[in-house]
Amino acid sequence: MEFTLAGLRVLREVAERGSFTAAADALGYTQSAVSRQVATLEQAAGSRLFHRHSGGARLTSAGHTLLRHSLVALDALESADRELHGTTDDADRVRLGFFPSAGAVIVTRALESVRRDHPLIQVTTREASTPSLLRALRTGALDLALLSSRPPHRAPDTDDPPLHAESLLEDRLALAVPAGGRLAGRTGVTVEQLAGETWIGSPAGVDEPLLGIWPGLPGRPRVRHATRDWLTKLSLVAAGAGITTVPSTMRSVIPAGVQLVAVDGVPEERRRISVVRLPGPTTASTDAVVHELRRRAAELAE
Repeated sequence: MEFTLAGLRVLREVAERGSFTAAADALGYTQSAVSRQVATLEQAAGSRLFHRHSGGARLTSAGHTLLRHSLVALDALESADRELHGTTDDADRVRLGFFPSAGAVIVTRALESVRRDHPLIQVTTREASTPSLLRALRTGALDLALLSSRPPHRAPDTDDPPLHAESLLEDRLALAVPAGGRLAGRTGVTVEQLAGETWIGSPAGVDEPLLGIWPGLPGRPRVRHATRDWLTKLSLVAAGAGITTVPSTMRSVIPAGVQLVAVDGVPEERRRISVVRLPGPTTASTDAVVHELRRRAAELAE
């Protein structure tokens, strides 16, 4: 049996999305059609290409090998299609992914500078969880990704080749509380004073931990509201619906009715923001976007 273009596209999509179901939705296929394409590829390869598990699918060693060659072939065919149809070369296109809270300040400010100083560069963005961003980098769906990590700061993943990561900013976690609530008017609170508070978190998924809750909080936190959108989280805080965690870099966009306080008596919760890409040559457009991200991160660190 031979590899088909349809099969290689399915391979790329499953690798990026992390599940057959998500790949089927992205491609407009049924899940059974995706499963058949993968089965055909596995017959042609003579090896299993994905480890199936309850949360989705991840590449085997053979899957990584086939994906690496598939990306070269698919990129070449897509370049040929653009050339044959006279479409604009995408050398000035940069695809940037970022973790949720990065979009409110560092990404928007960097893109403002790119639009002003590099008007020919077209940046497209995607907000996603860290595992999703890493898969998108590996499959070539993203050029750059902003990631957040906690100490100890290990490599973003264990796949080969190792990703290139540049640290941009060291941030710390703060607590967002209602300005008219019982925790307001203080510079800091203790863990004991947080007992019984209502929390606003992000929905937890297979590859997404529950965010918005102070790490290491004793007992079972009372989470009454869950949303991925940071503006909604902070608006709920302002309405007195609960409290949530927030990076200190978002201080400039905190809405009225919300106060940031520190958590005293425990080690400081620090986060590192890094820009990550595949190793190898970069384009002038990608370098320009990284320069603006670096510049905006430096401003936030002051």
